[in-house]
Amino acid sequence: QVQLVESGGGLVQAGGSLRLSCVASGRTFGSAAMGWFRQAPGKEREFVAGISWNGGSTYYAESVKGRFTISWNNAKNTVYLQMNRLKPEDTAVYCCGARRSALVRTTASDFDSWGQGTQVTVSS
Repeated sequence: QVQLVESGGGLVQAGGSLRLSCVASGRTFGSAAMGWFRQAPGKEREFVAGISWNGGSTYYAESVKGRFTISWNNAKNTVYLQMNRLKPEDTAVYCCGARRSALVRTTASDFDSWGQGTQVTVSS
């Protein structure tokens, strides 16, 4: 069982930045892909960014490309999401997920473990 704990959310003005962290503990996967998803009130959970275990492959939703950066610190079992030039439409609960497979996927049902999430609110 893998435990994931997110942190770093908060309230920020439009145009500002936040960095989210997701720490994995427990029976961490030998090689796994990680992903960030978000869910706004009344909306479906949507893919934001994904990364392979070694950080060699990254993927982004079109809506965040060029503004968000996902990265992995294997030594700390931590995945980060650097979010720049934030917009009000980025407001959501952000959750990280882990897959047993090393292949990145963009569908929530392909992930095996989830954190509780951290709230990001961007004011206009």
